[in-house]
Amino acid sequence: MRQSPLPSDCAERLAHARIGVAGCGGMGSHVATALARTGVGGIVIVDFDTVDGSNLFRQCYTPSHVGEKKTKALSDILLDIEPDLELEAFDGEITAENACRVFSGCDVVCECLDRPEMKAMLVESLLSVTPGSVVVSCSGMVGFGRSNSISTNKRMSRLYVCGDEESDASEGPGLTAARVMVCAGHVANMAIRLVLGYDKP
Repeated sequence: MRQSPLPSDCAERLAHARIGVAGCGGMGSHVATALARTGVGGIVIVDFDTVDGSNLFRQCYTPSHVGEKKTKALSDILLDIEPDLELEAFDGEITAENACRVFSGCDVVCECLDRPEMKAMLVESLLSVTPGSVVVSCSGMVGFGRSNSISTNKRMSRLYVCGDEESDASEGPGLTAARVMVCAGHVANMAIRLVLGYDKP
């Protein structure tokens, strides 16, 4: 790992951490890059989709990535940021049957999926089957609403939710880069706080 500007105890904890990112779209791609830049030593990324030209306005990809699997494109970006990163990429869809196996050994899992039913499935699968799992989820980041309306809240002993929890992606102007990135920052920061012990599940 590159030399960290963080205090040595924080840098060491982050270097030994393993964080999962479920979904590599607008939310997940920015969450993963924030984690890598902060010094998280192990990241697991999961997605089944391919980079499309329509993704470029709010995801971390560039035109050169169009047509590539998101896990491949994001892997290249993350390893450019931190060549020593212990990275695992799972190209496929998360299911109730494989979720615990895919994210096995993760200190925190960041839920960055699009569909409400998939979000619920992942949270339920991880929290009900793996006693040590902590999930940071997201809900509500649409449009050009005030940045300060996005917050991080503890919903259960091992579940945190980031967003305004009100805006719906099917309404208004849809998802926009700036507000998605604000929410992604909340998700990544909450995961980092949990790893560092600033918050206790």
